[in-house]
Amino acid sequence: MTTIAAPLPRATFWREYAQLWRRVPGNAVYPIAAFVLAMLSLSVLASLFFTGIGLLVLVIGLPLVVGAMLVARGFAIADRFLLRLTGLPAIPEPEWNHDTPGRTGFWAVLTRPLRTAHSWTALVHGMLVAPVVSTVSFAIAVTWLSISLGGWTYWFWGGFIPRGNGGAWGRYVADAVPWVFGGWSSWNVEVVLYLIAGVLFGFTLPWVLGGLAAGQHAIARGMLGRWESDDLAVEVRAEAAARTAAVRAEERELRRLERDIHDGPQQRLVRLQLDLAALERRAAAGDADAAAELAAEARVHAAAALDELRALSAGVAPPLLQDRGLTAALEALALASAVPVRCELAPGLDAGVGSEVARTVYFTVAELLTNVTKHAGARGVTLRAGVVQPAPGEAPVLEVVVADDGHGGARLVSGHGLEGLTERVRGLRGTLEAHSPVGGPTTVQVRIPLPSAESGA
Repeated sequence: MTTIAAPLPRATFWREYAQLWRRVPGNAVYPIAAFVLAMLSLSVLASLFFTGIGLLVLVIGLPLVVGAMLVARGFAIADRFLLRLTGLPAIPEPEWNHDTPGRTGFWAVLTRPLRTAHSWTALVHGMLVAPVVSTVSFAIAVTWLSISLGGWTYWFWGGFIPRGNGGAWGRYVADAVPWVFGGWSSWNVEVVLYLIAGVLFGFTLPWVLGGLAAGQHAIARGMLGRWESDDLAVEVRAEAAARTAAVRAEERELRRLERDIHDGPQQRLVRLQLDLAALERRAAAGDADAAAELAAEARVHAAAALDELRALSAGVAPPLLQDRGLTAALEALALASAVPVRCELAPGLDAGVGSEVARTVYFTVAELLTNVTKHAGARGVTLRAGVVQPAPGEAPVLEVVVADDGHGGARLVSGHGLEGLTERVRGLRGTLEAHSPVGGPTTVQVRIPLPSAESGA
């Protein structure tokens, strides 16, 4: 038997009209609050800005102009906050700083608002646009609210007003249209006309207040909201920060590699050179036993130097990672760990991760497992890795979590191991977060965005 689902009820006119009425309180409060804010911003910003312009020939003029822009930013934030009363979508915060990273110094910081278009639009909005628009909106909103509420209740409060000759207009209307109000008293005519006006203005009140709110919201979104150029500026700064972090991580690794080579294979090779020289002298002297002993020692030092070079080369480019992929390399790290590691690796991990990301993840996990062994006092570790989709349309993210049941206390301290791992991950525009309360378990989460080419998108 086939069951046919009943169609969803379509939104009727009155249902939509009721939805509009739910926004009326906020839409009624906003024009009044925005008008007060606009008058305050006009007085404050105009005083600061034009005083600064007049004093530009002096040193104090420039700080006053910059101060006016900073105050305008505060008024812009307040205006966007008040717009939440209307129930319309929140306006995202703009990017106030478009300078390239590393641009510091007194004059660079002082004049930064002057180089940002958002500061100028906020100033123009606070001094010119907001006062004009808010005044018009305030006048229309108060008119509609007054006539709506006053027309509905005139029959009550109108009788308390001293009439004198003030009721003559009701008699004039009754005489002008006798076929409608013939024989009516002036008071009754006024009550009916006020009631009709109250009903008409009250019926259209949700649309009028909603339209005023939508208009001010559109202006604020264009002048005080986020632009496409803001996202580009964030992208540029993120790329620059990632490049800087990658360079720092690379320099640190090169220094470590240089130190390891100097302390390990280089010393072995120096000793091997000395042993070979002594071997040559013993062989020339015909001392076969001493020559054999030196040859054996030389072979031992050569083997040790070779092992150390292999270990160092594995730190540069692990053969297992290159040959079999990230999943096999992480499983090998888990097996080699002195602390038992439980792996939870998502299927298809190798297909979604590129070589550079895989290397970074491998070395990060290796360092984290080493830290657990040395410092955590843990009895077990859980290693999870997989590609997740943060939201529709966004780039996939490789998420790696290393959690242990040790005594905690790990901190991201400058110059220590976790800080180096953070810079390595940041070089790929990723993040490393550590949650390690003292006496509790430690969880380190690494998230690295994957380019579409690597993710297979």
